Amino acid sequence: MTTTPDPAPATERHTVRHVLAVVSPHVGGRAAGAALAGLFPGQTRVTVVESTDEDPAALRDAHLLITGLAPVTAAHLAAAPSLELVQCASHGFDYVDLDAARERGIPVCNIGSSGAEKQNVAEQTFALMLALAKQLVPAHTALVEADWALPRLQQSITELSGKTLGIIGLGHIGEEVARRAVAFDMNIVYAGPRPLAPETAARLGGARHLSLDELLRTSDYVTLHAPLTDATRNLLDADRLALLKPTAFVINTARGALIDQDALADALTSGALAGAGIDVFDPEPPTAALRLLKAPHVVLSPHVAGVTRETLVRIALAAVQNVIDHLAGKPLRDIVS
Repeated sequence: MTTTPDPAPATERHTVRHVLAVVSPHVGGRAAGAALAGLFPGQTRVTVVESTDEDPAALRDAHLLITGLAPVTAAHLAAAPSLELVQCASHGFDYVDLDAARERGIPVCNIGSSGAEKQNVAEQTFALMLALAKQLVPAHTALVEADWALPRLQQSITELSGKTLGIIGLGHIGEEVARRAVAFDMNIVYAGPRPLAPETAARLGGARHLSLDELLRTSDYVTLHAPLTDATRNLLDADRLALLKPTAFVINTARGALIDQDALADALTSGALAGAGIDVFDPEPPTAALRLLKAPHVVLSPHVAGVTRETLVRIALAAVQNVIDHLAGKPLRDIVS
């Protein structure tokens, strides 16, 4: 769908910049994309599609590409000779072929510093943690089936207070999770490339920097907030999951492929792990063959962290603003490649 006159008059064509906005249906599709188009200044032509393959002519003519979780492959980049920026409308950027973009000299940006998703991802992380600690899913299911499950469940219902929360990836979202953990009187440890500044660590309840393996041995709850890269794919594999206490819980609201999903299903089935709260899968949507769907002691949600009405507006505005700034000759933010 083209939202401004196309083609531009011949006298203006040399100054018109073409933005291709690829907005997948599950994050709003054409309707959401049409709302974005009105935010761009004059001399900008915006085409909205729901997949990167939908309009080859628009891809060929694009100077700037905004993608809302739609894949951008090496073939897509090769088909866009005028492309000068790929803007991801998300914290994640694993759906863009970064190597191919790098070879072309095309910067790829996310919205990391905007904090657009941090509120809801942090809330969803705690929703999953609380559901596991309070056994909400089995309690609800039992009551619906006329089963007063209190005698059976009371031995496994726990508190968050006093427990150790291990945060893998203490960026904008991880810090938001840590702030909430302080309010729940949890002890915070974290793993990442560098320790926090002392004043930040103090503000987060004296958060301690540990190696990943030590964090796994120490934590009662482990939550992942790292990007998916070649280095972090299957970060929690069978060997690392084996480091966790049998009373520990794993929460993933980042990317499904950060965890070896079969290894996690094995740990849950064998009782080597107390439970897991999972909002993200590999692939998405998951196939019926995914063993996690039938594993015991899990709470599952369909990648809803980061997609509230409020969050989607903030994400869209952050992505569009970076593109508008680029058009105005301002420095790009959040370059990931």
